[in-house]
Amino acid sequence: MKSVKNGRDGRTRIIEGALRRFSQDGVSATTLASLREESGVSVGSFYHHFASKEHVFGVLYGEILDAYQEAFLAELTSRKEARDGIEAVVAFHMRWAGEHPERARLLVSERPPRKHEPGGAEVAESRRAFFREVSDWWRPHMKDGQLQPVHATMCYVLWLGPAQEMCRLWFAGAHTPTDEEIKGLGEAAWQSLRQRS
Repeated sequence: MKSVKNGRDGRTRIIEGALRRFSQDGVSATTLASLREESGVSVGSFYHHFASKEHVFGVLYGEILDAYQEAFLAELTSRKEARDGIEAVVAFHMRWAGEHPERARLLVSERPPRKHEPGGAEVAESRRAFFREVSDWWRPHMKDGQLQPVHATMCYVLWLGPAQEMCRLWFAGAHTPTDEEIKGLGEAAWQSLRQRS
């Protein structure tokens, strides 16, 4: 049922309010009362849509992750050359973080829901599908001697670890990355992941 006040349904208002609260205060410091207050919904409306604060977080995290991964794959699969793909994804990651700071802050700073937690199974499946598609792009470049054979976790750390750290500094207000620094992060990722002759 839509709110007469603003035309948005209760679920949407809860998700939007949770994004603001979680990104500002962190999930652990956010209370159920503050979530309801931020979204302007009643107790009954809240429990109609979500069973708990953790349930809201699991759904929100999954939605953000899906949107990020879809945009990541669109950027990656549009690139035919290995180096171009590696560097373009780093630039995309930083651009996406700048365009969606609340969402990026949640992905950077919060632990994803575990399989037994609300939303955890869906997040795990989404990640599996995502890594399969990244592997499909990676494999031919590995076979032709451009990219190293690396485990998914190591690939992520070498590819986006420094960019993630830059995002943490950025979100903390400690440093705003320049275009030149972002380009340098892409070059560093390429040097870390390329096969050496």
